[in-house]
Amino acid sequence: MIGSQRTEGQRGADRRRNIELVMLLFALAVCFFAYIYADEALNDKLPPGLLVYGVSFTVLTLGVHLVVRRFARYADPLILPCATLLSGFGLVLLNRLDQSYAIAHAAKGDYQKLPSAPSQVMWLFIAVPVSMGLVVFIKHHRFFQRYVYILMIGALILLAAPAFFPGDDFGAKRWIHLPGIQVEPDEFVKLAICVFFAGYLTISRDALALVGRKVWGLSLPRGRNAGPVLAIWLISLLVLIFERDLGTSLIFFGVFIVMLYVATERTSWVVIGLVMAVGGAAVVGTLEPHVHGRVTAWLDPLEYYKTNPPGTGAVPSNQPAEALFSFGSGHILGTGLGSGYPWLIGFAGRSDFIFTTVAEELGLAGVTAILLIYALFFQRGLKTALMLSDPFGKLLAAGLASAVALQVFVVVGGVSGLIPLTGKALPFLAAGGSSTLANWLLTALLIKLSDAAGRTELEPEPEPTGSIAPPKPAVTGEGGVPGQQGGTLHGSAVPYGSPTLHGTATGGGTAGNGDGGTPGTETPDGGSPAPGTPAPAAPTGVGIPQPAAPLGGPGDQQPGYPGAQPDQAGHPGTLPGHQTAGYPGAQGGQALMPGYPGAQPTQPAAPAYPGGGWPTGQQNPGYPPPANTPTGYPAYPNSGFPTGSHPEYLTGSAMEFPPRSEPGAPMPGF
Repeated sequence: MIGSQRTEGQRGADRRRNIELVMLLFALAVCFFAYIYADEALNDKLPPGLLVYGVSFTVLTLGVHLVVRRFARYADPLILPCATLLSGFGLVLLNRLDQSYAIAHAAKGDYQKLPSAPSQVMWLFIAVPVSMGLVVFIKHHRFFQRYVYILMIGALILLAAPAFFPGDDFGAKRWIHLPGIQVEPDEFVKLAICVFFAGYLTISRDALALVGRKVWGLSLPRGRNAGPVLAIWLISLLVLIFERDLGTSLIFFGVFIVMLYVATERTSWVVIGLVMAVGGAAVVGTLEPHVHGRVTAWLDPLEYYKTNPPGTGAVPSNQPAEALFSFGSGHILGTGLGSGYPWLIGFAGRSDFIFTTVAEELGLAGVTAILLIYALFFQRGLKTALMLSDPFGKLLAAGLASAVALQVFVVVGGVSGLIPLTGKALPFLAAGGSSTLANWLLTALLIKLSDAAGRTELEPEPEPTGSIAPPKPAVTGEGGVPGQQGGTLHGSAVPYGSPTLHGTATGGGTAGNGDGGTPGTETPDGGSPAPGTPAPAAPTGVGIPQPAAPLGGPGDQQPGYPGAQPDQAGHPGTLPGHQTAGYPGAQGGQALMPGYPGAQPTQPAAPAYPGGGWPTGQQNPGYPPPANTPTGYPAYPNSGFPTGSHPEYLTGSAMEFPPRSEPGAPMPGF
């Protein structure tokens, strides 16, 4: 059974990798076709580097697939193809825009005539191997749980660093300028904060889920638990004020609220987060000039376009109105790749406004297709979160997927006029080395998380071998009651390890028969020791003690023992779980069959003794008068033990539960 489960799991993993390979080949085919189509529209010839680029990207894609097949074979089969298709198609769009910008800005001599596609190819060939190194060397995603606070400290330092570097880039301070390179740290911050929030909420989610008072039908959290939310909110506002980076502020706070909702399932946190985000943005948008200009251009883009026509250099510029013109030109199917005018938008055409190129040249159909690919990427991340079994992995997968979804919403919403412009780069599609590297690291993390989730789904833990408890056959005899394994008295069943009048029951023996049972201590192989042999200790690991079978007749229990109740006829009971004299339902006034070898009834049974044990100095009706037993052992007056006792009565196992002698008398043997 275990072997078949593992084999089926391996087959499922192979099916996933085969699906991934087919989808990767499909993504490459789409990108190559778009590359050829755009160059044909622009230059009426095949692109000059088709063979080199084609072979290089095919080798890179197949190499990534082989790494995933070897080190993450249970991973989701659609995460990698989605990232590959978006990245490849982004290169096609950048190459198409480079040619238009080079022609339009040749006479101006500004930086926009410089191509961006070659540098993007370089960053892609750096980002993909680095992300696959994470897949190879990080054995499990819980590795990051050890360093959540270190990552958070590093993230806060990176988040605040641009404020201390000189120079504003188009109104926002989100880059660190180093010799020969510019780094956008907020792209890496979103990964670090997802890891930190996952680790923090794993520990604190129970406290954050507690409910305080209810206001307007909404269960609000306790005030003392709102501290972390207020802290993250203040950090977001500081980023918005000192760096004028609306996009990073929204993503930072939004990811925390989403992960908080996933951890606590409290809608009140979402409502509180939305109120705080809108309120903070409104205050900063009113007081900070750059953010206020973006809000003004968003509220009335056409009026802003008339007062700030192209070429005036106004920041925020007239790009919101130009984006609307581009959307309107695309219609349903677009003008075709290479046949539009997206380069008219200006400097941001290769960043967040690259989405307008899709809208104009591919139309509504192309926009829908791109958004569906992003939605599929997001959905696979959420499915990974649902399939994972550990809370840290669940929260991390949900946070990473939400970070991508929020960034797409912020960028596409700003370009389409749904929200003010933020200036963030569109994941995978837009140019930018920091964005490319960060998004491929995010993809690698999701691949690793989905590998753990797929392993749980396709290759479950093997079932424990053997049976925890021994079989429980029902044994009946002539007049006896059904019993279970273990030592018995008079045909009744007792739990494993329970003390009996004949010693301690151990695993493996058979229940006594209905003609009175066999005295002696049960042994694992079902035999009985010779008289006079002490009862062996119960073996360990034989099985879990089984409860005694229900006894059918009245008078089963003796008053005075825990749980013992007298029957309606007042017949005295015996030890808990034992039958009186071997017959269920024995009533006073009937002749009782002795339950011990050699014991013969001497007289008809006397009436039952209401509510009592054995009377002092007398024996239960149906047993011979006190005398030496056939085995030569004397009776023990006033002890309550029936005549014909065996030496096992003197063992510790018997004296653990001594029977009472008479009502109100002290327990014998203690």
